[in-house]
Amino acid sequence: MTRLIEITFSDPDFGDLTKLAGTLVTTVGEGGQLSPAGEALDKVCGGAISRLAASAGFKARIGDVEKLLFPSDLSADAILVVGTGADAPDAAAARKIGGAIGARTAGEETTFLADGLGGPNLAAQATLGAALRRYAFVDHKTDDNDEDIGGSLRVRCPDADLAAKAAKPLLATAEGVFFTRDLINEPANVLTTSAFAMRLAAMASLGLVVEVLDEQKLEALGMRALLAVGQGSPSKSKVVVMKWMGGGDEAPLALIGKGVVFDTGGISLKPAGGMEEMTMDMGGAGVVAGVMKALAKRKAKANVIGIVGLVENMPDGMAQRPGDVVRSLKGDTIEVINTDAEGRLVLADVLWHAQEEYKPAAMIDLATLTGAMVIALGSENAGYFSNDDDLAVAFGEAAAAAGEGAWRMPLGRAYDKLLKSRVADMKNVGGRPAGAITAAQFLQRFVKDETPWIHIDIAGVASSKEGKPLSPKGATGWGVMALDQLVRDKFET
Repeated sequence: MTRLIEITFSDPDFGDLTKLAGTLVTTVGEGGQLSPAGEALDKVCGGAISRLAASAGFKARIGDVEKLLFPSDLSADAILVVGTGADAPDAAAARKIGGAIGARTAGEETTFLADGLGGPNLAAQATLGAALRRYAFVDHKTDDNDEDIGGSLRVRCPDADLAAKAAKPLLATAEGVFFTRDLINEPANVLTTSAFAMRLAAMASLGLVVEVLDEQKLEALGMRALLAVGQGSPSKSKVVVMKWMGGGDEAPLALIGKGVVFDTGGISLKPAGGMEEMTMDMGGAGVVAGVMKALAKRKAKANVIGIVGLVENMPDGMAQRPGDVVRSLKGDTIEVINTDAEGRLVLADVLWHAQEEYKPAAMIDLATLTGAMVIALGSENAGYFSNDDDLAVAFGEAAAAAGEGAWRMPLGRAYDKLLKSRVADMKNVGGRPAGAITAAQFLQRFVKDETPWIHIDIAGVASSKEGKPLSPKGATGWGVMALDQLVRDKFET
């Protein structure tokens, strides 16, 4: 399990700058403005920082970074100079500044002179950014001296106690993000359905109530669409329910996650090239797990139930075939045209179970569902669909506040004709046109009219081939911060 780096807060102290080891970080505005701590540091090192700030090569835009190695008259190995832009930074800018610091100080003992950011809340946001970008998944590396791990972050800013207080719930959310990233980064031979369920069950120590439904219970309930997906794998299918009831008697928000721990495509086999990336096809379940951990860590005053369907889609002799007809928990029949459109079968049963069992005030599902969403929005935005404008607006605002890109996509009855089946109530695919939309239309059939609902397709954002401002290559943890923010805004009492 990847842990946050060690983080401490203290008030500014200019008297010991020469004694600080490791890397010192200070900020510079686009006009060359230094903070009081930056000015004191500049005097000690003979004006090196002010010369850099005045140079044509350093623009001091938000997140721009230059490193001065082995500064004179200091014990520190380096000074990291980070740009804050032309205007006073907001929360998003502060996180980006922190992310730039985290990216350039991996494994290092770092002192961040944060008095130039504009207050304790922004210092806390920058700390969040640095912590998120310092993530490194090294569980399967054998080198104990990996340069990406270890280190610490000492934050010096005015009102340090207030900054530490503001950072505490943010870092709880960061722990949820790390949990999501760890789950998505794990190889499928390690994160089997049983191992996944065990990691979720262990969160009972945080105060969550966790229940694991095995195949016998799922069969008794009638979740045959979900069970059909996993029937070709020796890794037994499961549904895990996680409850955080911190909000009194209010009806809960239900978070639903697709947890396909590995997706070969089944009998409709995927191409070999890139199939190794299908370890991340449980990304929706990973996000739900991360949100639940974040809520428990920060003791959220809200009622939230996370439910994830855990399966493996393999091309065994027992696997479901194209042309099979399965009956969902709702009772509708589904003709399986393509066994690689399996995530919607999992979600269909879990969505219906959540409504029947828990009567949620609202319901949100997340899934790495369609390649069509990647074509539509790339890796910058998740696409989301909703039957409720108020909930959709609230989520869009939460995602924007968290700095996680999301774009609302359309639903419409006209797309339903693409799902008509000759032999069953519906097909599980509607062809290539509007592929992400027809997937959402399919899921909407398992949402009751009175239930506000959002479907979020995270296929393009769950993992990244390049480092992002707040995450390295690999799993991003996209959605944990946005959903945590939505709970703060709309569901906390």
